Amino acid sequence: MASTTAARSWPSRPRNHTRQGAVHDTAGREAVSGPLVIAVDAMGGDQAPDVVIKGLALARDRHPEVHYRLYGDEGRVGPLLRAHRALEDVCTLHHTTEVVSSEDKPSQAVRGGRKSSLWLSINSVKQGEAAGVVSAGNTGAFMAMSKLIMRTLPGIDRPAIATVLPTLKGDCVMLDLGANAECDTKNLVDFAIMGEVFARTVLALDRPTVGLMNIGSEAGKGTDTEREAAARLSDSALPIDFYGFVEGDDLAKGTVDVIVTDGFTGNVMLKAVEGTAKLYAQFLRNAYSSSTLAKLGYMLSRPALEKVKARTDPRRYNGAMLLGLTGVAVKSHGGTDALGFANAVCVAIDLVRQGFNETIKGEFGKVHGPAPAPVAS
Repeated sequence: MASTTAARSWPSRPRNHTRQGAVHDTAGREAVSGPLVIAVDAMGGDQAPDVVIKGLALARDRHPEVHYRLYGDEGRVGPLLRAHRALEDVCTLHHTTEVVSSEDKPSQAVRGGRKSSLWLSINSVKQGEAAGVVSAGNTGAFMAMSKLIMRTLPGIDRPAIATVLPTLKGDCVMLDLGANAECDTKNLVDFAIMGEVFARTVLALDRPTVGLMNIGSEAGKGTDTEREAAARLSDSALPIDFYGFVEGDDLAKGTVDVIVTDGFTGNVMLKAVEGTAKLYAQFLRNAYSSSTLAKLGYMLSRPALEKVKARTDPRRYNGAMLLGLTGVAVKSHGGTDALGFANAVCVAIDLVRQGFNETIKGEFGKVHGPAPAPVAS
């Protein structure tokens, strides 16, 4: 069943300049021929499974050739799926009644959630049954399970959460957004490599600029960790266009294409940006409803305001990537609607099709040397 809302604005990402239809195992090898398959935690999120199914229906309008492995309660998911006949044709539902709640601690979820929809959907990537996984569920549990099941790519100590945000000059990739509250020099350098590859392969930027978040742009600012990371990036043999230190306001300015920081700073910064956007939106609503003349002004300026709203719509940027894992994992905001969830699914599809993990392994091979060959059993 097609949806008219699918025509609404989507982030402009290049599509499909790598081969189609191949599912890769967690070592990046082609594992299964046929359609590209994405695993979905059907029970994750504030309004699951309803929003999940509606979001997948929208995603199918954009990518009708993609198939989905859904994990969730058949009694709840099945009737919703049958209401979208076209979507049902490209879905396989795997029944489980166990769910990781938003209140569960990551350690608790890992110990007791081995039969949950979240665990099973992640594990399907590990088993080579799907090329990537999407969930709107518990962020901490999703990160912990993904790292435990998939492991990190060779040369990467810690995965990072990354997202794309709007700026005055286009879009900017920022990482880490909360996976690692404290980072050492190597972590920041790793994040810079992953962010640069993401901007280059998925956002189609020929030579993205990379900036390191600091309390000032001067070379002597920040802690030893930031200064050492900046020195390594400046002297790196990798083709990274390192800009240097950036400050908080450089995000909105679009000073660089990739902003690298520790998870504590990144998470605080992201929440501050989200809060400021909501504040100004409320200011505008209050101002335009303050008088009859103001309401008339709103009617006259409405076309321009709609353009601003579309450009800054958080649903367009929904879908945070867990970079550095051996499989593609995308976290949707738990409170998003169908359009936002659809975008998170499309992010996962794009990451697979652009060969993101294969490119990451190649870049880290230049730094750390090739990964050791597996020992024959």
